Amino acid sequence: MDLLGESGGPVRIAGRELGRDELLGWASAVAAEIRGADSVAVHATATAETVAAVVGGVLAGVPVVPLPPDSGPAERAHILGDSGASLLLAAGDVKPAEGEPPLIPVDALPRNGSTRAQADAGDTAMILYTSGTTGAPKGVLISRGAIAAGLDALAEAWAWTPEDVLVHGLPLFHVHGLVLGVLGALRVGSPLVHTGRPKPEAYAAAAQDGGGSLFFGVPTVWSRTAADPAAARALRGARLLVSGSAPLPVPVFERLADLTGHRPVERYGMTETLITVSARAGGDRRPGYVGTPLPGVETRLAAEDGGPVPRDGETPGELHVRAPLLFKGYLNRPDATAESFTGDGWFRTGDIATIGPDGWHRIVGRASTDLIKSGGYRIGAGEIENALLAHPAVREAAVVGTPHDDLGEQVTAYVVADGVGETQLIDFVAGSLSVHKRPRVVHLVDSLPRNAMGKVVKTRLTP
Repeated sequence: MDLLGESGGPVRIAGRELGRDELLGWASAVAAEIRGADSVAVHATATAETVAAVVGGVLAGVPVVPLPPDSGPAERAHILGDSGASLLLAAGDVKPAEGEPPLIPVDALPRNGSTRAQADAGDTAMILYTSGTTGAPKGVLISRGAIAAGLDALAEAWAWTPEDVLVHGLPLFHVHGLVLGVLGALRVGSPLVHTGRPKPEAYAAAAQDGGGSLFFGVPTVWSRTAADPAAARALRGARLLVSGSAPLPVPVFERLADLTGHRPVERYGMTETLITVSARAGGDRRPGYVGTPLPGVETRLAAEDGGPVPRDGETPGELHVRAPLLFKGYLNRPDATAESFTGDGWFRTGDIATIGPDGWHRIVGRASTDLIKSGGYRIGAGEIENALLAHPAVREAAVVGTPHDDLGEQVTAYVVADGVGETQLIDFVAGSLSVHKRPRVVHLVDSLPRNAMGKVVKTRLTP
């Protein structure tokens, strides 16, 4: 099964441009070097070498294991050992540590290869490792057919065509930056401009000088863009701004819409499911909501006892998904794979959501950290975070449940703000939400711990 489109525009990454023929020739040379390997690791920097290496794996029909370049020695050793990668693809200046697979210096390979293996839709295209917040990262097996189905559904939802110029600066070891942001452009046939880093000024330059029309970002990127009015206004000529990988705060949505003239498209997915729910290019876009299921995707909500949850837009439940773009399972983890599915075949996302009568989904947060059970109430952390962010002095906010002798859990907030006190913030939230949802404690902090995709790591929150 071929994941790449028949034709397409160039790829520009960190200022270096590759025409499609040059990229395919280079990737074909990579494919010739790795053909027959069980899997290969790619030192996934934001470089042309990474793109050539990943596409080479696609052409060879060899599973690719993206390796975060900033991973520590223990995480790196775990990913390489668990995946069984027999080769490491990187630029020649990368020196493998003792015990790591031998290096294939991608930058030393020719640009005129012609290798292209046959592969089935069910074959594994990538082994993507989860963040490992509850233990060692697990290898998620993503098939070629799942990637193709997911990208085709998004192309339809976002009216994504070869006439677009995709712009982003996201890391190339996650679904967002790599699968959507590289393979998506190559499958659709649109030119790609990767800015190296997702800086507002780089996005603005790509809009003005590079003809960027479709922009991908995570909430941190859009928050920084909204705080830079000149950069934000430069995006007025774009066609679509897409936000994902974490909830986009409502105040950021509204400020971005005001400055750019675009109401952002939000979408929802995870490594195991790719993108399953999204707002549409030609439809409504609601702040705080991630849209409706893509074609072929089914969703439902389940209560803690497994029973159904009404689609009333208010009652939260765990989001379950059934779709042709689900992962094949966790590598070498049959028990974990079995536990992640219900008895009737639905994938348990671990995310808490509400679904309205019209099918619109709102993600409340993770069941493990974002569903707070306080005094008999079930409270979503995301709603309180948005309420805090509506205060003009608040720059960042994260809400968790912490132990309370009487309530079971209390609503506790960690806030980055200027010139405002704990009591003022508690009263501010109580003025817009139900009293039981107000924070009982507010910790004013200098910053919030985040991972490479800009998500707050709530397990690392400390006063």
